[in-house]
Amino acid sequence: MLQKPDDNDYSPHGDDGSVSRAALRSHSETRSVIAAEPDAHAGVKKVEAAQRVYGRYSRWCLFIGIGLASYIYSLDASTTYAYLTFATSSLGKHSFISSITVAQALIVAVGKPVIAKVADVSSRGTAYVGVLIFYVLGYIVIASAPNVGTIAGGIVLYAVYVSGLQILTQIIIADITTLAWRGLVVSLVSAPFLVNAFIGSIISSAFLEHDNWRGGYVMFAILVPAALAPLIITLLWAERKAQQLALLDSSRPRSRSNSRHPSLPQGAMIDRLLQTIEQLDLIGLFLLGSAISLILLPLTISQNAKGQWKNASIVAMLVVGVGFLVLFAIWDLRFARRPVIAPRFVRNRSVVCSALIGFFDFMSYYLTYTYLYSFVLVVKPWSLVNATYFIQTQSVALTLFGIIAGVSMRYLHRYKYVLVIGLIVRLAGVAMMIHSRGANASDAELVWTQILQGFGGGLAAVSSQVGAQASVPHADVAMITAVVLLLTEIGGAVGNACAGAIWSNTMPANLEKYLSWLSDEQRAELYGSITSARAYPRGDPIREGVINAYDDTMMIMVIAATALSVVPIVFALAMPNWYLGDKQNAVDAADLTGRTAFEDEDVVDDDDDDDNME
Repeated sequence: MLQKPDDNDYSPHGDDGSVSRAALRSHSETRSVIAAEPDAHAGVKKVEAAQRVYGRYSRWCLFIGIGLASYIYSLDASTTYAYLTFATSSLGKHSFISSITVAQALIVAVGKPVIAKVADVSSRGTAYVGVLIFYVLGYIVIASAPNVGTIAGGIVLYAVYVSGLQILTQIIIADITTLAWRGLVVSLVSAPFLVNAFIGSIISSAFLEHDNWRGGYVMFAILVPAALAPLIITLLWAERKAQQLALLDSSRPRSRSNSRHPSLPQGAMIDRLLQTIEQLDLIGLFLLGSAISLILLPLTISQNAKGQWKNASIVAMLVVGVGFLVLFAIWDLRFARRPVIAPRFVRNRSVVCSALIGFFDFMSYYLTYTYLYSFVLVVKPWSLVNATYFIQTQSVALTLFGIIAGVSMRYLHRYKYVLVIGLIVRLAGVAMMIHSRGANASDAELVWTQILQGFGGGLAAVSSQVGAQASVPHADVAMITAVVLLLTEIGGAVGNACAGAIWSNTMPANLEKYLSWLSDEQRAELYGSITSARAYPRGDPIREGVINAYDDTMMIMVIAATALSVVPIVFALAMPNWYLGDKQNAVDAADLTGRTAFEDEDVVDDDDDDDNME
């Protein structure tokens, strides 16, 4: 790495972005470090070759495809979260929201490195096709679900799509943008949330007012494939065109992973299977996924288990989960040839700090957000539309201030200032919820908590990701992005699990505290369904008792979230402040086609290709 451990403002570039003499002198050292790492996968080489294929119109098709994919994803995210609340309530299992969202978060988290590996080993277009299949299957299962268990199964399938679309979009943006523009482009793909926060609220309310949450899922099972088709077609076309024009580098010797099984004939099925297992690090992914699941799930199922925390199965799950986590660390750091989390990633201060920022930030976020929609529906006398508008407030602020962050980094050519300011503002928004969580807080105060959190979160999310991507060569960008998002999603899963544990372990007692005159069956009904609580008007003793119970439970979540929001600021201060110039990354001089300023080789004239390939 071209990184001074004692100088956070170090850059291999001059103030104008030009390569400095110091960088030139140390270039041979940097190249030797990069050369020591594994060769780029075939998918990375295809991306770099495809950069020479795109002309004026095909590049516009690519950007339009990304825009359509981003729009339909934001519309989905702006509506279906509300369907889940009413789907579980209609089946009398409202408290299962946390368990379902934990399972979803686990798949979203663990799926990211898997899909990133698939995109690296095969191609970006192939990976998109795979995640789209999971999406359609998932929503068909949910729409036809007769019970909450089937809904959970559909959500797990859908989570593969969420994980894939998130990581693949970020990878493609990193493939086709320089550091100076990356933050802005990353933020712009979230711009549809500015519109869909309102459109989505209207659509979801229209379905829910007719108790037709199943129809809401069916709608997206039809719309999403149509919206993703232009992007998938453009990616597959460019990859095929680059291969036809012999732009792919096929002259390099096979890596050690390709020669590991010399006794098998080249191209044999068993050989390909073993190579795939090695390149995807399926053993590491299995250990990681098992560890996370076994550690987090007991937090949400403990209340319903016999004996609760004294249950031997609950304790066994936690012990085995920790054991698997240790085995994963040993395997990936010592034995895996293509590890999910390579040792060089662990030694990279930018990557480690960015991942930990995401982990604690998402943990804090989900502690306050998991039951926030249910909370406002019960505590506030708002209509479904207004409650949905409120829950979208933070998404709108995240999007708007994410764009501002991208513009700031474009002109500052630095990201650390934006990151630290964002995390401080986000802390203020979370802390404000300690007072505003109650029924007596004004509507404006409650809305401002979400605006401030979105303000700070928008600045922090974009800047921390760019900081991590700037610290690695292109061959590592996909996996670095996946690792950072993996830890971020795990933080979200932990936050969800903690919210579920707090809810299930305190809410029944709080209902008994404030509604002691009701029977156990009546309190169980109020606990299991928000529609039962909303059936009583404000001022009714039962409604007011439920509000007080919600208030006490949310207090614990918000205080914990505020304490956790301090931790990301510490890690942000420890990050290097990379220069964001007109290169793919900040540690070598590579451009978007993979060529560096230090290489003297015959290259294809891109301008001529543009004219010839339209």
